[in-house]
Amino acid sequence: MGLLSLRSSAAIALLVENYGHRQDPPLWMRSAAIILAITLFAGYLTPLAAAMALLLHGLLWLTLGGGTAAIVIIVSLDILALALLGPGAYSVDAFLFGRRIVVLPRS
Repeated sequence: MGLLSLRSSAAIALLVENYGHRQDPPLWMRSAAIILAITLFAGYLTPLAAAMALLLHGLLWLTLGGGTAAIVIIVSLDILALALLGPGAYSVDAFLFGRRIVVLPRS
């Protein structure tokens, strides 16, 4: 449940960051944010989607300006943690790939 809330938090932060600016971001940034937020929330290819979301956050902050430094750091750490931890048990990735039992050969 913790990873599900982390994925939800990162997806919501991505959407809020995209739509929270006074200036409108380009259409491709909005589309990418929506697709990445859905992907993150569902837990599909989570490490790749989180890395792409971090890149998109960086582009948004560089082109439109970021909020306070604390928000930028918190959102970056949130997405970085998600990229390193993975999708969790309640995700599309867990359904597709499942848990594997590793059997080590005897030497």
